[in-house]
Amino acid sequence: MASASSPRWPLLRQILSGADGTGAEAMSEKTRRIAARTEGAAVARSVCPYCGVGCGQLAYHRDGELLAIEGDPESPVSQGTLCPKGSASYQLMTNPFRLERVRYRAPGAREWTELDLETAMDMVADRVWESRHRTFVQTTADLPEFDPCRTGEGEAAEPVGHTSGIAHLGGATLDNEENYLIKKLFTGGLGMVPVSNQARI
Repeated sequence: MASASSPRWPLLRQILSGADGTGAEAMSEKTRRIAARTEGAAVARSVCPYCGVGCGQLAYHRDGELLAIEGDPESPVSQGTLCPKGSASYQLMTNPFRLERVRYRAPGAREWTELDLETAMDMVADRVWESRHRTFVQTTADLPEFDPCRTGEGEAAEPVGHTSGIAHLGGATLDNEENYLIKKLFTGGLGMVPVSNQARI
C-alpha cells in the first residue's frame, strides 16, 4: 500500500500539480487499467426492432459476441437517443431465457416441440399454399351466397382472383422497398386481401 507521502497517492499529486482533481492526477494504477468494454470492438449499424420509428443503433461485437447496444448519434431519426425499450434491446439478444429455436405445438397437443428453422419454414409455406388453394375465389360466381358481389342469375361472372383466408402483417422495421415487394408478392402473387403493417397499428 502506498504511504501518504508517496507521489503515487492521488491527493498528493493533486496538491503538487495544483490541478482540480478531475484529470490524470486523480487516477490510480487501477483506474488507469480500466477500459470501456467496447474498446477495440467492431461496430455494426442497425435499427431498433421495436416500433415504426426506426431509431438507429450501434451494436458493438467482438469474436461473435455482442458486447453492447447504444444509440447511433449519426441517425437522422433518433440522433443517438433510444427509448427504454430500445435501450434494453441488448437483453433481447443476450437474455438466458431467449428462445433460440422454433417452438411448435400441434393442434390438440399440450406440449411444445422444437423444430429446425428449415422444417418450420416449409410448414408455413405448405399451409399458406393449402389455405390459398382452399379459399381462393376465381370469379364472382365463386363467392359465398351471402356476398353482395356474387354473380346473380343471368349475370356474367367477373374475375376476382383473391383469398381472404390468409393475411400478412409486416414488421415495423421494413423499409419502403421491402414493403413494396411484400405488397406485390402477397397481393399480386398470392391474392391476399388483408395486407397491413405493424407500424400502422
